[in-house]
Amino acid sequence: MVWQKKRVGRKPTTKTWQPEEMKAVGWCLSNNISISCIPNWKEKGINWFIDIKINKNVHRDPTMYEDEEVFNKIYEYYKYYYDKHKK
Repeated sequence: MVWQKKRVGRKPTTKTWQPEEMKAVGWCLSNNISISCIPNWKEKGINWFIDIKINKNVHRDPTMYEDEEVFNKIYEYYKYYYDKHKK
């Protein structure tokens, strides 16, 4: 029998997306724009980076976000790209 070390993970708080928010999120995902939160493992506390993937290019927001604000910022990015490209 193989013993494995217990894995430690991080999850941000959950968010229920509203229908008007899902319109922007759905459009971005259909157009190869995805945005995700990545945990910062180097520092104590729960801080999150945001990665924006457009086609195959990944860009990282240099700011770290707390649990409460990470999904709000993710939505801001989805809304920005939706408004910018949807004309």
